[in-house]
Amino acid sequence: MEYRHPRKSSQTAAGIDFSVAVADRGYAWWYIDAWSDCGQHGLTIIAMLGCVFSPWYAAARRRGPVDPLQHSGLNVALYGAGGHRWALTERGAADLHRSRDALRIGPSSMGWEGDELVVRIDETTSPLPRRLRGVVRLRPGAFAEVTYTLDAKGRHHWRPIAPHCRVSVELEHPSLKWQGTGYLDCNEGQAPLEEDFLSWNWSRAHRGAETLIFYDTVWSAAASTEASGRQLALAIDADGFARPIEAPPPQDLARTPWGIRRATRADAHTHPQVLATLEDGPFYARSRIAADIAGERVEGFHESVSLQRFAARWVQCLLPVRLPRRPLAR
Repeated sequence: MEYRHPRKSSQTAAGIDFSVAVADRGYAWWYIDAWSDCGQHGLTIIAMLGCVFSPWYAAARRRGPVDPLQHSGLNVALYGAGGHRWALTERGAADLHRSRDALRIGPSSMGWEGDELVVRIDETTSPLPRRLRGVVRLRPGAFAEVTYTLDAKGRHHWRPIAPHCRVSVELEHPSLKWQGTGYLDCNEGQAPLEEDFLSWNWSRAHRGAETLIFYDTVWSAAASTEASGRQLALAIDADGFARPIEAPPPQDLARTPWGIRRATRADAHTHPQVLATLEDGPFYARSRIAADIAGERVEGFHESVSLQRFAARWVQCLLPVRLPRRPLAR
């Protein structure tokens, strides 16, 4: 049975509508990743309305109704030869300004300038405070039009907006300049992730002009009486057309030092590899992996998330070290 659910997306035909309504206790985020042509540098950027992995937002939800826009932030992470830097400062609604085509969170912004999505970054890293400042430009090749439902109740949706982009990075702090290929998607939800999911594994890789995406979710017992979860296996071509493909069998990858299980899809009797663990946390891991798909070796981004682990109070107590919160503006 295939779980492919097109619906009218709240995103614009150009790819993004930053003025989208965000449900109480819900979220919306826009995700970018990129790797340099030289193979030495990488980055991820996530603009979040309702920071899904915020201990502050989780605590506020436990107390009662909460405005998700009081828990927003821009996550920027750099990888590779330029050094590893991470920034995510949670900010309140007074620090948030948005329209259909532009979003500002504190001193940083994301928005359309012509046919480019431009991210202007002005953040401070954590836990060691250092400046992170510069401009990232994405030029999408094409837009995918289908949105997919990820859970049994229809509360969580994902759209691979622009699976293949050209990316230009010019940073002042640190001094870094490169070009490469990238990816842009978005997620929207009407409930906390930990209510409906136990975990997921997601990966994307470019194979020639196509982008291959595997998305395997495991539902929580409270979210569905059905077994397991939802599995998506897609090939998206240069024109943005997404077609379902037969998913290769699941293959285990090495666990992280925090003990998070990682798995991906790869041809039977082959051995996918973790090339680098980019983020290693108590409930989340982001990696660069290599896997054989239909007889071809591909490399790409991979993430594993344990929502069971995220919901643990001891994990919540650790998270402010990496996710400081700016006091609410008056």
